[in-house]
Amino acid sequence: SNIPSNIKQPQIVACTDGVGTKIEIANALNKFDTIGIDLVAMSVNDLIVQGAKPLLFLDYISINKIDLSKLKSIIKGIVKGCRLSECELVGGETAEMPGTYSKGKFDIAGFAVGVVSKNKILNKNKIKKNNLILAIPSSGLHSNGFSLVRYLINKKKININKNKFLKTELLKPTKIYVKEIMNLISKNLINGCANITGGGLADNIKRVIPDNLVADVDLNKLRTLKIFNWLKKNGISENEMLKTFNCGVGFCLIINKKKLNRIQSHFPKDYKPYVIGKIINGKNKVKLNGSINWNK
Repeated sequence: SNIPSNIKQPQIVACTDGVGTKIEIANALNKFDTIGIDLVAMSVNDLIVQGAKPLLFLDYISINKIDLSKLKSIIKGIVKGCRLSECELVGGETAEMPGTYSKGKFDIAGFAVGVVSKNKILNKNKIKKNNLILAIPSSGLHSNGFSLVRYLINKKKININKNKFLKTELLKPTKIYVKEIMNLISKNLINGCANITGGGLADNIKRVIPDNLVADVDLNKLRTLKIFNWLKKNGISENEMLKTFNCGVGFCLIINKKKLNRIQSHFPKDYKPYVIGKIINGKNKVKLNGSINWNK
């Protein structure tokens, strides 16, 4: 694969991730065609945080015994994820490991390599006081918090195969933000961004905030999705929700407020970024104020 010619002084960036216990939901529902999309999403959404354009992707599948239809289904999702991120699937490895996994069990991992011009790397020093913090909606749970979801389902003895709402929600693939974010980066419209994964809003925004500045987020502004409201209603505290899930925010942008309208015009209706806070002076990097309106 060639490095695109418009990239000056190319820097290589690489990411790896899996999809965690979302695999167990796919097993329970016997539906494997979407977790490949999640696998690609988890790595490429991390690459773009640094401004890197995904170039290649590799997958690794380890399984108790090769089941071709299951494998084909998983790979179909990986191919689709790569297409959505304009990334080449250059290969992969499937390892049959009897005795390591129990019957029907497997794990998947993904590896993505991207490239960014030296002068386009999104580093912390672009972030300034009074910048706005925008939330880009998530498609749902993405690929985090499934151990807690499964704990809740078991505790409440819910049969997810019979629950139409959970059946559609739990395997919704992670939204891939590559096209929109690459577009914004090429036009120099963003100062920083964060992929909201495990650890929720606070942990993931914290990483990109420079010393002596604080991301001041107003939780009342968050637009949650039905699945998060359902989890909250079923006994998960707000504190735990915020620590474990994206709560409806899949990705955050930090921008100069003059650029808000231009940025919003690059997104389809369901994924339009909206303001949830701003950058102020202070310590500790992130401050979450107010509380989420779970019934919106």
